[in-house]
Amino acid sequence: MNTVTDAFITRKRASSRSAKVRDLLDYPVIDTDIHTNEFSPLLEDYIAQYGGAKLVDVFREHEKIGLNYLAHQWYKLSPQERLEHRINRPTFWTLPARNTYDLGTAAFPRLLYERLGELGSDYGVIYPNITLFAAVSGHKELRRVLARALNHYATDLYRPYADRLTPVAVIPLHTPQEGIEELEFAVKELGLKTAIIPGAVRRPIKALQEKFPRELYPELARHIEYLDFFGLDSEYDYDPFWAKTIELGVNPTTHSGSQGWDSRNSVTNYMFNHIGHFADASEALAKALFFGGVTRRFPKLRIGLIEGGAGWGADVYTHLVDRWLKRGRDAVQKYNPANADKDFLYSLYEKYGEDLNKGGHKYSKEEIAYLAFGARGQYYATQGAAETEFDDFALAGIESIEDIRDRYIPNFYFGTEADDRTLGHAFNTQATPLNAQVNMFYSSDIGHWDVPEINTILADTFRLVEEGIISAENFKQLVFTGPYNFYTANNPGFFKGTAVEALLPAETRKSVAA
Repeated sequence: MNTVTDAFITRKRASSRSAKVRDLLDYPVIDTDIHTNEFSPLLEDYIAQYGGAKLVDVFREHEKIGLNYLAHQWYKLSPQERLEHRINRPTFWTLPARNTYDLGTAAFPRLLYERLGELGSDYGVIYPNITLFAAVSGHKELRRVLARALNHYATDLYRPYADRLTPVAVIPLHTPQEGIEELEFAVKELGLKTAIIPGAVRRPIKALQEKFPRELYPELARHIEYLDFFGLDSEYDYDPFWAKTIELGVNPTTHSGSQGWDSRNSVTNYMFNHIGHFADASEALAKALFFGGVTRRFPKLRIGLIEGGAGWGADVYTHLVDRWLKRGRDAVQKYNPANADKDFLYSLYEKYGEDLNKGGHKYSKEEIAYLAFGARGQYYATQGAAETEFDDFALAGIESIEDIRDRYIPNFYFGTEADDRTLGHAFNTQATPLNAQVNMFYSSDIGHWDVPEINTILADTFRLVEEGIISAENFKQLVFTGPYNFYTANNPGFFKGTAVEALLPAETRKSVAA
């Protein structure tokens, strides 16, 4: 018995502002984003089980460089070499260190379980930090083995705490088939209930890969790749995977970032690369699923977009409507050069075009018909193209604003950190078409630097109510209704046997029974 440690723990729990906020509520609090640190020696046992000692060695080699090759290279290079190679400043120092109690909480499952009350939460979804690598690794064998090993490891590790904690299954998606195989294993064999998928997969641009093969030009490899967002312009048909998620009652989340993308590629500044990068990556995925018609074909599909906030989600919805009104199938014909009135345009030229007649040259009606469009070649560039190439909303099947609402709003849930003040914008339905409100859920992000003290998170969110930024009903939507609706949308029994089930408000219990 360590009396010093015991006294520290007692003091921290007694001073928890979040626990005091939780005591005021008559509904449970569900945290959709708790980060934990995997214990490598134990995880390696599972890697050996599925991949043998050879894959353990491969994993250890990746672990030595922080599972991020570019970051490893960045620290080896001089400042001048970093500029010459244009290697972006990598993430650094992301976990609590001085706050060692919180560091231990992210490492030891039973401590996290015991502290949930102090955090003000009744239930939490666990994201081992390594899931963010396991879903996107370009090393095929390691990716498949690590995903399976990690899913088994997390299942066993958190089984004793299943009434209040559940881990995500990591699902790689380099092909739809590998996603289906891992999802079926995770759900049918392990009993996992939710999953994390990558927001995108990097693939080589085939035409360039043939000219610059990786083995001859290794430094060019990352510059001749593109991002596949699964819903639009993909090499693969991911519909079978989306169908499988609905069949198995799993609503996946994504936690991908965009650091290193062209506008987030500072060589020297991590914060320049970081601000907004989760939102940008999730925006790309959401737009691909919408424009690719995925949400049209699978109206029951639910995707959680973790950590980027909700304000951008409301903005994208508004922009979709604005763009459709101006550039939908019929509206965009206003800008088709073929629809210009050549006779009227020429009459305008004859009346007002004297300043343009250099050397007294007078232009013909056909010449004016294309010269009036400027020097960018817009008149001829699209001549002869098929009509189907000029409706960006065709795959989404949009015929009205209501279609946009119905194929965007229900399908996406936006994970929002505790102190995100953009919530005020996201909850403002008067600022969105048809007064539609995007779905949000509480994603604390504890275990990362975003949360200096994990036992203040719920209180930080409630402070937004006290300051008038959001209402008490908004708060309930964020910490209970949103996450509850997301996880039960395709799996009504998601919370069966958990602490949440026992704490459900009467009206929710009735709706579940019905």
